[in-house]
Amino acid sequence: MKRLTIRARLTLVYGGLFLLAGVVLLAVTYVLVSQQMPATFGVTLNRAPAPKLDRIIDPGDAEQLRVFARQVQDEARQNALESLLTQGGIALAIVSATAFAFGWLIAGRALQPLHQITGTARRIAGAGIAGRGLHERIALDGPRDEVRELADTFNLMLERLDQSFDGQRRFVANASHELRTPLALNRSLLELAITRPGAPAELRQLGETLLAVNERHERLIDGLLTLADSEQQVVDRTSVDLAEVVGHVAEQLGTELPVYRQLAPARTTGDPVLLERLTQNLLENALRHNVPAGGQVWVSTGTVDGWASLVVANTGPVVPGYEVETMFQPFRRLRQERVGGGRGFGLGLSIVRAVAGAHGGSVRAEPRHGGGLVVTVLLPAETSVRAEPEHAPPTQPGYPGPARPGQLPPAAALPAVPAS
Repeated sequence: MKRLTIRARLTLVYGGLFLLAGVVLLAVTYVLVSQQMPATFGVTLNRAPAPKLDRIIDPGDAEQLRVFARQVQDEARQNALESLLTQGGIALAIVSATAFAFGWLIAGRALQPLHQITGTARRIAGAGIAGRGLHERIALDGPRDEVRELADTFNLMLERLDQSFDGQRRFVANASHELRTPLALNRSLLELAITRPGAPAELRQLGETLLAVNERHERLIDGLLTLADSEQQVVDRTSVDLAEVVGHVAEQLGTELPVYRQLAPARTTGDPVLLERLTQNLLENALRHNVPAGGQVWVSTGTVDGWASLVVANTGPVVPGYEVETMFQPFRRLRQERVGGGRGFGLGLSIVRAVAGAHGGSVRAEPRHGGGLVVTVLLPAETSVRAEPEHAPPTQPGYPGPARPGQLPPAAALPAVPAS
């Protein structure tokens, strides 16, 4: 059974109390009027003395006249009481309907602060990235009542959460910066050791191994810095065409796997460096997590309904749908809690989502039929970019983009050029 809303329940309480009071008032009025109204209803026929009555009218006719007069009086009294009930009931129904209508308006007015709190919470929850939007507060005016205390408590919670997330981002950024210096020093010392004339072969091999480990740590620090920076809202924006970014990144990959491109203009505004990193992470992720032989990668761009889209799909292992969301969490990979080995750190898709969110967009990933993954990035098109987008980017599976996820044609049917 569907429960009534608070507004409907308040309206029923207001209107019900008014209707109950009206019914009680009408009943009390009926009883008082019934008791105070004389039985003769203002006309009294006394029995006249027989001599006088005999002179006026026949005794039998006089008695009939008295009976008729009493009947008329009783009928008039009954009609008056029934008219009181009927007219009073109609008036009570009209006034009660008006009371219910006013009760609905008053309940909506009383609940308006709660709608404001709900709207603020919904905007913060829809910010896309944890910590985004926590700077917003509920500017609630009015007396310090229960609703005002609720709003103040909510603002205090937002302030503490905002400070916590800011402190976490600052810690990651500062720690990454501090770790860069010793890593750079280690790289310099190792390069000096292995390039020194007369260095033994064992030393060269050990130095190259340590350089590879040092390079891996540098890439991890660089990814953490990018993740921390991209979680901030982009303020300085320039015009960027995702098609040009994809073309540039694809040319720089130098991979043996074919990357089939279907690039239509997809202009947006944002940070070119972050958008290039977003594209690079998607393509590198599609190439790295592919089948050992015969793998392919498809990438397409386009603009539809005010959103610039970038779709990257690849062949690869079958990805369960329930594990897709965990791949966007930092340091998480498919079927692994923590990353290990040389396949990456699990920051690629996390950075992609952070960069997209910083540009007011969104990222959606879906398992590809036959294996692999289809990742769709939606960013506000250049003509519709706002500091705070009026409408959230569409994230439903059936998004009508120029290249719908899960429906990419085979590579042989694409009118596209593979990257060299």
